Amino acid sequence: MEYRLQKGERSMIKKRHLCLTEEIMKVNPNVCAYSAPSLNVRQDLMDAEVPKLGHEAAIKAIEEWGRPKTDITHLIFCNSGGASMPGADYELVKLLGLSPSTNRFMLYQVGCYAGGTVLRLAKDIAENNRGTRILVVCSEITGIGFRGPSETHLENLVGHAIFGDGAASVIVGADPLDMVECALFELVKGSQKLLHGTEGDIEGHLREDGLVFSLQPEIPTHIATNVGKVLAEAFEPFGISYWNSLFWVVHPGGRAILDEMEMELGLRPDKLSSAREVLKEYGNMWSACVLFVMDSMRKRSVREGLDTVGEGLEWGVLFGFGPGLTAETIVLRCPLHSKSLKNA
Repeated sequence: MEYRLQKGERSMIKKRHLCLTEEIMKVNPNVCAYSAPSLNVRQDLMDAEVPKLGHEAAIKAIEEWGRPKTDITHLIFCNSGGASMPGADYELVKLLGLSPSTNRFMLYQVGCYAGGTVLRLAKDIAENNRGTRILVVCSEITGIGFRGPSETHLENLVGHAIFGDGAASVIVGADPLDMVECALFELVKGSQKLLHGTEGDIEGHLREDGLVFSLQPEIPTHIATNVGKVLAEAFEPFGISYWNSLFWVVHPGGRAILDEMEMELGLRPDKLSSAREVLKEYGNMWSACVLFVMDSMRKRSVREGLDTVGEGLEWGVLFGFGPGLTAETIVLRCPLHSKSLKNA
């Protein structure tokens, strides 16, 4: 069986900049303090806006997919800031008008590597449930962690400088229907790994004043020095060890991370260009980022008339990382001269 992202990845992206507005901050000044009780206000914002933002992305994915939404059998919803029950998955079922028998999975508080996690979970569902179609939605609003500056916690400012709001959605299934569905990327293999010696590099804790992050300056070096081993383990079964032969879908956690990874692996500058473009235009949108990168790569491949949506290459890698440090790695494949490219 083949496990592929369906055509719904094309127009999957929506982004807002004003979920946490000046009006809200004026009425709730504690949100602007570095450390003051404000979780109720932040959680109310998440409960209202996260499903709406995810709904906009999901609608576009379903429209491009081309099949009726009644054919969706599963929903995986990912959000790294909320904590309510029932969650955004429940609200999205209502907003979309999905069947009440839709099998739902709500992923909370995972962070930046979750874009790979949701695809790995969707692949496993497709593999074990023939004929399923899984709607995957990542919706992130970083206002849960916004706060004023602190002279003793400069990593707080780093987060504000690179984090952004965004949502992305894809539809995943096995055995695409001829003349109906148009597969783009095949999910060949997925794996998760804790990186040795990185405990405490990235942490987030939900407190009375919201989601409080701890980001250590060694993060770029620790990721770069571990990524080679992670890649070798993932691609050994396929006989691939030359990393410039792959197309790269990397979580754009920050410029220093991309720079050190590029140097450590000897990658050509163009290999991480899609990740850099997303970071520049949208910032680090946590779980949604890697789906933005796939979309950017797909569109550029079409514009340049390449043979596949993976920059004309057959094999690629999706690499995400986040709290733990945890790495998610997915081996990707694009059929050469794919008919998908003609319709992308």
